[in-house]
Parts: sequence; structure tokens; C-alpha cells
Amino acid sequence: MGISFPTLLANTLYLLAVLNPVSKVLFLSAYEPPLRQREITQLSWRASLAAFLILLLVSAAGELILGRVFHISIYSLRVTGGLILFAIGWIAIREGRFSDRKMHQNFLPENLTEISLVPLAAPLIAGPGTITVCISGTAEHGFIATALALALALSVNFILMLFSSPINRVLSRLHLRGPLIRLTGLVIAATAMQMVLDGLRQAWPVLGEP
Repeated sequence: MGISFPTLLANTLYLLAVLNPVSKVLFLSAYEPPLRQREITQLSWRASLAAFLILLLVSAAGELILGRVFHISIYSLRVTGGLILFAIGWIAIREGRFSDRKMHQNFLPENLTEISLVPLAAPLIAGPGTITVCISGTAEHGFIATALALALALSVNFILMLFSSPINRVLSRLHLRGPLIRLTGLVIAATAMQMVLDGLRQAWPVLGEP
């Protein structure tokens, strides 16, 4: 079955919204002392590769594992993932932040491999929202379409992570960090609500059965 470009583009943008590249840019630029560009590059490609493998695995086998092992339906996953994602967006809107400052204090720049896996690859990139989208995307559009959209979205996220330092400097100079975080939080919250509504719409015929 062929994959249309509009569908691929829509799925890529949807995944990119859930990935929230702004939070990764701010995460990498929040270290004191600041990370060198070489360290940012290492963290970015390691985290992106690890997250891609994780999300590729859940895209391929997530629905089977959830259904056969845990007896969890796709609509339940969409509702739960949407609620978790909404909480992240709501915190960003209300408090102007994506992560706790304590998270940065618990990881030292010397432990690049550890940081690239936890917390950068998971849960910041391969988090509940992206896992939900990948599993439900495979169920709706197929594995190949989801994998392509995932690769494109992660590529954009990777490029933005590479330029996290100059992006952060521009945002700070123009005093746009707070507004951008809140605007991104609004997009995330709206995406999360759509995820919840899709799950409820999918669940409604089942719930209405006698």
C-alpha cells in the first residue's frame, strides 16, 4: 500500500508537536557550566539514535504486546497518553518550564552516555506521548508510514538540538523563552486533548455495547 505525501507530512508534524523540540533545546542549554558543542553533538546523535530504536520497537510490537500481554486497547492508550501529555503542556503554560531544575543537577556533563540515554532519549524524546502516537500510528497507518514519519520528525528534532546553544542565545536576547514555552505548551495541550478525544471516540461504540 502506497504512502501519500500529505499523510506522511501530517504524521511527521503530529509527531514533531509531541516530540516538543523546544524542551530538548532548553534542556541542553541549561547546564552550568555550559556544554561544549562537541558534547552537545555527542548527546544529540546518541539520544536521537537510542530514541529512534526504542520508538521503532514499540511501533512494531507495541500493539501486539499491549493487546496480547496486558489486554490494553489502543483507545485506552490514547486517553492515558493524552492525559499525561496534557499535564506536561499545562505545566508549561502555567509555570513556563518543561523540566525540573533538579533534573539538571543530577546529571554531570562528564556522563555523556548516561545523559544521552536517561533522561534525554527516554523519557524526554521517547516519552509517553511519542510512544502513544507511534503505537496508534502503526495501528492506523501501518508500520512503514509510522517509521518514515518518525525518522523525519526525529531528524528535525536532532538538527534543532545541534543548534541548541545559538537558539537559546537568540531566545534569551529577545526575551522569547517564556512566551515560546507557553505557546509550545498550548500546542502540546491541544494535541493531547485531541488524542484524548480520538481515544474516547474510538471507545464510544465499545462502551455503548450491552
